[in-house]
Amino acid sequence: MEIRRVLFMIPSFLSISLLLLLLHNAQAQVPGFVSLDCGGNSNYTDFLGLEWTSDNQFMLGETAKISVANETRMQYSTVRYFPADARKYCYTLDVKQRVRYLVRTTFLYGNFDNNNVYPKFDISLGATRWSTIVINDASTMEVKELIFLATSPTISICLSNATTGQPFISTLELRPFNGSIYYTDHESEFYLSVSARINFGAESEDPVRYPDDPFDRIWASDSLKKANYLVDVASGTVKVSTKSPIDVNKVDRPPQKVMQTAVVGTKGSLTYRLNLDGFPGFGWAVSYFAEIEDLKPSDTRIFRLVVPGMPDVTKAAVNIQENAQGKNRLYEPGYTNITFPFVLNFKFLKTAESTLGPLLNAMEINKYLKINDGSLDVIAFAGLVSHYPLSDWAREGGDPCLPVPWSWVKCNSDPQPRITSIDLSGKNLSGNIPSELTTLPGLVELRLGGNSLTGPIPDFTGSTGLNILHLENNQLTGELPSSLTDLDNLKELYLQNNKLSGQIPSGLLNKNLVFNYTGNNDLHTGGNHKTKTGIIIGATVGAAVLLIATIISCLFMNRGRKKHHNKGELTTPMASHRLVVSSLNDAGTESAHCFALSEIEEATKNFEKKIGSGGFGVVYYGKMKDGREIAVKLLTSNSYQGKREFSNEVTLLSRIHHRNLVQFLGYCQEDSKHILVYEYMHSGTLKEHLYGPLTREGAISWLKRLEIAEDSAKGIEYLHTGCVPSIIHRDVKSSNILLDKHMRAKVSDFGLSKLEVDGASHVSSIVRGTVGYLDPEYYISQQLTDKSDVYSFGVILLELISGQEAISNESFGVNCRNIVQWAKSHVGSGDIQGIIDPLLGNNYNIQSVWKIAEKALMCVQPHGSMRPSISEVLKEIQDAIMMEREMEAAKDGNNDLSRSTINSNMGMGSMDLGLNEPYLLLDESTVQPTAR
Repeated sequence: MEIRRVLFMIPSFLSISLLLLLLHNAQAQVPGFVSLDCGGNSNYTDFLGLEWTSDNQFMLGETAKISVANETRMQYSTVRYFPADARKYCYTLDVKQRVRYLVRTTFLYGNFDNNNVYPKFDISLGATRWSTIVINDASTMEVKELIFLATSPTISICLSNATTGQPFISTLELRPFNGSIYYTDHESEFYLSVSARINFGAESEDPVRYPDDPFDRIWASDSLKKANYLVDVASGTVKVSTKSPIDVNKVDRPPQKVMQTAVVGTKGSLTYRLNLDGFPGFGWAVSYFAEIEDLKPSDTRIFRLVVPGMPDVTKAAVNIQENAQGKNRLYEPGYTNITFPFVLNFKFLKTAESTLGPLLNAMEINKYLKINDGSLDVIAFAGLVSHYPLSDWAREGGDPCLPVPWSWVKCNSDPQPRITSIDLSGKNLSGNIPSELTTLPGLVELRLGGNSLTGPIPDFTGSTGLNILHLENNQLTGELPSSLTDLDNLKELYLQNNKLSGQIPSGLLNKNLVFNYTGNNDLHTGGNHKTKTGIIIGATVGAAVLLIATIISCLFMNRGRKKHHNKGELTTPMASHRLVVSSLNDAGTESAHCFALSEIEEATKNFEKKIGSGGFGVVYYGKMKDGREIAVKLLTSNSYQGKREFSNEVTLLSRIHHRNLVQFLGYCQEDSKHILVYEYMHSGTLKEHLYGPLTREGAISWLKRLEIAEDSAKGIEYLHTGCVPSIIHRDVKSSNILLDKHMRAKVSDFGLSKLEVDGASHVSSIVRGTVGYLDPEYYISQQLTDKSDVYSFGVILLELISGQEAISNESFGVNCRNIVQWAKSHVGSGDIQGIIDPLLGNNYNIQSVWKIAEKALMCVQPHGSMRPSISEVLKEIQDAIMMEREMEAAKDGNNDLSRSTINSNMGMGSMDLGLNEPYLLLDESTVQPTAR
């Protein structure tokens, strides 16, 4: 397989020397195979017989050596990593058109940066976003595979959009397929993203791959032990194998070694559950069967594949020997389009007439990934960068606009974007202005100043929207083309310091145009008379008004760039919508309403009704003369801590306002009393509703719990990202989540909050917080970050799922008092039901519960760098809410669908299923996929 430096003839980063090196090595290895050791410095053959080629001629990025326990393969001893900036970094590989390929990328972090900051970034194939790489463990490898039909001479695999850490890559592999393997009717619109490829009955935990699989697919062992992978296995499941050859010469050609092993359900069933990477969504699935046991003449093996929750498709029973037309022959029923959930439960159940239990050799599940056709200017840009094959700016690779634009272009936001701005100033361009720059319909701004361009100015009327054109400081010659007057939107034309000559077209002089042609040019306005300045501003009144307005705007903005001495930062009047919070050194009370003590005493009837308490003091109910209900927090402690917390909370609350933060109404400092006044939240605390006295009034539904989580996350997100500097709450817990009369949640109690220091990775502080919610890393290091709040919020998510409190002596069994430890043990073993609140009954979508449980466990990882941001958590919560609402909508639409109707439609009378719920019996019918 050749590797070149073009995507649609767009150069990548690979140098000529690397190209020749790869071409040489491609002849020595399996035809068409490419195996790049990213960060390696030599070429070698591994123990499988695969030829690995170093990318040591790769011109961008840096390399690092890593060492991971029990990993001895040379290709995983190094990585290549890139800056966490706005660019994308691409490898571009040569392919043969109309051939299907598997592209595989691997990522083994190994703490290559010595920062223990787990990276998170995107990977794309050309313009199509492929996946988000999320590293959760320094020694666990992430593997991503994609199957595609090559429709152009090259492909680009790009890394971009790092949100934590730095993007990196360990290996990049390309494997071609023969014939119609993995053909689908939709391959011109969708890639296949590999989610699961499983070898059942495997004799060890090792995968099967090349040379046993000539296409080097990796078939994972069903003996592999990892979370949520092939759990809930039915009793009576045994492994069987044979040494006899298997006839696998069918469509997708699974390897012999995979088909020579299987699992058999000796008690009549095979059941499994696993998480499907990338789902829910439309998928492609195939089961592989071969009868490898010796059957007696009286034996029959007939079974059905059963998946819960999808009662709209049916499938006839499977008889392997009959379907495969003999023993040791492949039968591979497939489903070219079916919707799968994130958590897939499936069963193979023998029918009533069968004497033997079901058998399964292997399975593949892939997700349809919608292909992005890319920017509309890609062909023009391929020609442009081909003129400058050795220039760094021309080697950025991939699509000019997607998934992120090249560093020197800007694009619009259309689904198929066009380029709107090009800045190639000072890029050492020479020769004529490339013709490709003159035919970009969406181009608004073109900057080519400070180069060595020669020749005449071309006709730019192919770029009809051009607004700004900078050609100054070049060596352009000839007259100004009259076609410039046809650019109706042109507002700036900079031509100074060229070698232009002749008369300026009169049409340019009548435009509302900033026009500069000073310097070495020999231009005149007619009658062989030069202007004295060479700078013309459009002669109309409108142009003058525009100029004056621009000057005034600039002066205003300059005045606005004054320093905020408390914060050491520069701001402009419209630079940011974020809240700027003053230093804690400011008293902060001048902007908050000051209540008289007599007002408070009257409203609370001399502090008659106590509604809460804490280490700070007591909260009382009150009602003002105007009817407003209030909550009055009376600080009873005279300790330094209490007074400081009071000053802190007044300072913060008087300056922040958000619909998901409890509204601060004012304060009172009188007669040695320190009082804070808030809006009254009628429905109490989340804690009271989950496992307090309010549970007697009825359990909160799962959807409502998700909505409460969403509201709370929005409040915390505002503190973390909407304030300057950011605010760390420090005491996020279920008793600090208050609910209004409509059960909308708001975050309360800022007595422990801390402001982040600009530019610092953490805030050093004496540890404060609540046992059970306290970030262990913060407790040990006394270094506070926003991820400490994320840890606490993860505990709340576990409370919402389970209805259990964070710390308990009775609820979590022997030797376990902590909800985090308890939940990890259940979820890690696949037992999600073991932590779901019984009060929820069955009124939830198990997929959404799984999604929240897994995100909660991400939040409570031991190190802050391993945890998601609160914004990422919020996104997962919103996705779960959508899943719940879709389920409820489906229920509403099917209320009149009787169970007997479902069963009769599915032809279940001849099946010994033993089921208590409707199931989907999969068939080979196809449905046109749609983008999600």
